[in-house]
Amino acid sequence: MNPPSSPSLRIAVMGAGAVGCFYGGMLARAGHAVTLIGRAAHVQAVRAHGLRMDTRQFDEAVAMAASTEAAAVAGADVVLFCVKSPDTETAGAQIRPHLAPGALVLCLQNGVDNADRLRTVLPDHEVAAAVVYVATEMAGPGHLRHHGRGELVIEPAHRSEAVARALIAAGVSAEVSDNVRGALWAKLILNCAYNAMSALGRIVYGELVQQPGATAVMRDVVAECLAVADADGVVVPGDVNLAVRRIAETMPGQYSSTAQDLMRGKPSEIDHLNGYVVQRGDALGVPTPANRTLWTLVKLAERHAAISPPPALPA
Repeated sequence: MNPPSSPSLRIAVMGAGAVGCFYGGMLARAGHAVTLIGRAAHVQAVRAHGLRMDTRQFDEAVAMAASTEAAAVAGADVVLFCVKSPDTETAGAQIRPHLAPGALVLCLQNGVDNADRLRTVLPDHEVAAAVVYVATEMAGPGHLRHHGRGELVIEPAHRSEAVARALIAAGVSAEVSDNVRGALWAKLILNCAYNAMSALGRIVYGELVQQPGATAVMRDVVAECLAVADADGVVVPGDVNLAVRRIAETMPGQYSSTAQDLMRGKPSEIDHLNGYVVQRGDALGVPTPANRTLWTLVKLAERHAAISPPPALPA
């Protein structure tokens, strides 16, 4: 463990799946005090052997604390809130009695409305959104596999600059931005373009874009998302279509989180991705047929996965 080059932070990771383990692990590796909060098998593995961080730059076990209890957020300066979108309110209520005064709860979740939803559960605590660009998966209990990237865009809050500095010192690209809402929509659009088709085809991004018709569907999905965002008064930064094309180049071997969920027989976050665009489109009078089709097909696939044992997730 290396001593932190910026003031040490006490970090708790609520929902220590692939995303939380990557950022928590990088911070722990840099010398910050990190506690992962997750499922029992994962916690046992981390306690026994550390978190195996199998990344593109290094492969090593990183020692840190781990717990199955939400109460383990006690004393943390920053809580990396990484639960699945449907579990936002439930997990927020679990950590509420244990949060330290002045703690920052930083949402590292898919979707665009999680921080707003969490603020209703944690009205006395500061909540900030973050946009996550990282390709990761859990290869097994206590074993994180990192496929690439790792950038974070963080909403301004009283500890945001300190968190960004700590992440940068730990080797993670991070910035604080006044347009996190637009950045969240930009990430939502990437997820809408890739997640459902990766799940339905059980296919990685690099192969997905080579399939007949796939990029045409992506263009339709992106156009609908941009129309909904515009009607909702959201300024989406950058060249979104270029960003969509770059995902297949920078994460060619990545299965979407939706694909990983379906291949493990778990419910996905599709209601908070394409389903959210459909919901906002209906509210704003913007047609979203491509997003509606993908959302519906994933919901059908979820139903099938729930009643049929899924095949093993490809290595």
